[in-house]
Amino acid sequence: MSGAPEGGEDVGPATLPLDAWHRGRGGRMVPFAGYSMPVQYEGIMAEHLWVREHAGLFDVSHMGQLLFTGDAVDAALETLLPGELKALGEGRMRYSLLLAENGGIHDDLMITRLPAENPFGEPGFYMVVNGATKWDDLGVLRDGLPDAVTINHMEERALLALQGPEAVTALARLVPGVEELVFMTAGAFGWNGAALWISRSGYTGEDGFEISVPADRVEALAEALCAEPEVEPIGLGARDSLRLEAGLPLYGHDLDDDTTPIAADLGFALSKRRREEGGFPGAERILREREEGPIAKRVGLIVEGRQPVREGAMVVDADGAEVGKVTSGGFAPSVQKPIAMAYVPAALAEPGTQITLAQRGKIHRAEVVPMPFVPHRYVRKKG
Repeated sequence: MSGAPEGGEDVGPATLPLDAWHRGRGGRMVPFAGYSMPVQYEGIMAEHLWVREHAGLFDVSHMGQLLFTGDAVDAALETLLPGELKALGEGRMRYSLLLAENGGIHDDLMITRLPAENPFGEPGFYMVVNGATKWDDLGVLRDGLPDAVTINHMEERALLALQGPEAVTALARLVPGVEELVFMTAGAFGWNGAALWISRSGYTGEDGFEISVPADRVEALAEALCAEPEVEPIGLGARDSLRLEAGLPLYGHDLDDDTTPIAADLGFALSKRRREEGGFPGAERILREREEGPIAKRVGLIVEGRQPVREGAMVVDADGAEVGKVTSGGFAPSVQKPIAMAYVPAALAEPGTQITLAQRGKIHRAEVVPMPFVPHRYVRKKG
């Protein structure tokens, strides 16, 4: 479903199971990651603030849902990912990275150890990868994993994200028991006969859930969720501004094959045992950077004035020479200021450092600040 047939002729973006539902609700559709997806319904600012105050429903069915089964599947996956998988408990999740041999990042992802009882069949590992990279990811995974490991790309399932402080209230009415989950845990649930896999996770910095659902039942579930007074459908525009405020990097913008986890400030994805043992792609470079420091670092910026800077703006020194680059930027509705992420020389990465940016012939002043820009509100304890 890449939008192009085998002959290579581009036939435009592919459609997802909720395409007609989005259009029926007034979604303004745009091409994204090879698919036609809603960028907004009522307006990006209003949708962003609704999620911060209530609950928003995002269609993230473009993302890849992968199932890994087989003997010693955890050990096999550890040859490609730097996280602790052997000791990962059932229903527990990890943020991890698919690494290149040079220590760069092929993709960032979420991976969960499945219990015996799950909607996908056998126990193993469930992985969600980015939509724009999923086909390349599958190639890397198939080349790198032994024949004893089976990979199932579950194209018959859709994926929803319900995000915001009232997400648990709305979802628990339809699916009792989800309130027992805490951040980065997941479990099997049912709704009107549909087998769901639900994690308490997301991409906005708010409390929330991601819901894997059979594609032929996703429209009914989306309709039921949006019938709850707390929930409104939310488009890609607010998804991007929410994740930017939360300080969360987006693959293809803030992360790529040439950027290491240390430069990207994702060192937490390197589990202690894995740091000590190595044995993952690019380990030598990554562990050396961890000890000595990277040349450049991903930082957060507050930009002076009201004019936002966008991806591609240059970080410049006193002589106007480019020394870094903005990778994400925009006006932050919750902060009421322009914010950005950028890679800057390590010497300029300390909070409080004054930074000069250049874009389209204009100079902007900015200050390095800690991320996230808006505090995360994940639920880490029951009750």
